[in-house]
Amino acid sequence: MSFNFLDKFFSRFFPVPSFLAVSSFGLDVGDESIKFIELKNSKNGIRVGRHGECPIPPGIIEAGKIKNTNRMEEILLSLRTSGIKSVRVSVPEEQVYLFKLRLGKAGLVSIREGIEFSIEDHVPLQSSEAIFDYELLSEDEAGLDLQVAVIPKNVIEDYLGIFERSGVRVQSFELEPQAIARVVIKKGDLDTYMIVDFGEKRTGIFIVSRGMVIFASTLDVGGVMLSNTIAKNFKISFEEAEKMKRNYGLLRNAPNKELFSVLLNSVSILRDEVAKHFLYWHTHKDEEGKSNPVIKKIILCGGDSNLIGLSDYLSVSLKTEVGMANVWVNIIDMENNIPEINFKQALSFAAALGLAMGDFNRN
Repeated sequence: MSFNFLDKFFSRFFPVPSFLAVSSFGLDVGDESIKFIELKNSKNGIRVGRHGECPIPPGIIEAGKIKNTNRMEEILLSLRTSGIKSVRVSVPEEQVYLFKLRLGKAGLVSIREGIEFSIEDHVPLQSSEAIFDYELLSEDEAGLDLQVAVIPKNVIEDYLGIFERSGVRVQSFELEPQAIARVVIKKGDLDTYMIVDFGEKRTGIFIVSRGMVIFASTLDVGGVMLSNTIAKNFKISFEEAEKMKRNYGLLRNAPNKELFSVLLNSVSILRDEVAKHFLYWHTHKDEEGKSNPVIKKIILCGGDSNLIGLSDYLSVSLKTEVGMANVWVNIIDMENNIPEINFKQALSFAAALGLAMGDFNRN
């Protein structure tokens, strides 16, 4: 299952059958960088092709909104000259509204019309300003339970216009958390998980149940903040602080024991936010008074998620299972093949990988 805003913005997109797909590019657009990766079909299964990361200077994209279209077009043109012609693009969770909706069948003309009439009751947008998609959660004789995703129309139009002027065709816009879920949760697994995408400057917290993103939130905490804290405390350069963070992380027996307490102050902010969402999910009921399914596991991904000791610290603090994501679980048989990108680096490409998987294995 997935939310595909371009499909609904224009016409229904029929995906290329997996046995015909030759290659697929996923493009994860963030405030600080663009990550791209190509997945290729071969006689031995799916393989990783071209991949890389393009930095985005400050001020071009802020909270998922494009602020400098000319500079953004220049960046995309550089990708176009590298041979990237068609891509699946992520929609940052900051720009997406998610909500559950119950539609009664009595007098219902169409599901989409019913949602359109309800949008203004759930999000700060008029229906004419919004693009939406939905997934069916359940159905009974009286009505339908839906999971709805809404994004401002101008956000999609801005992105689409820039890609078109850059000569790069957009196959789809997909919710970033859904793309990540596609590669970190094994296909067919309908249990409930919390995904913590710990990046450079922000952290996404998502709850996925029955293969569908039910909740998404963004926290202004990331690896850069940790490095800046280290640099300030020890009066060293940012580069030295990054190296210190990577080498020792949350090890209590690090040569400089002060590092543990310095990092702990910042990591505790992340821990508190995760704990807040974890508790809220398990203590609040839905509109029908039903309890939410229990979160089976917290999955870490993102470029800074491999901080030494982070998963153990969160697991002990939250008293629940916390583990690193395996972004290859639905892509490559690790026993017989070695991916062309190392494990730590792959964690930061989770969204791009999930997008590229759209041509091979749509949820």
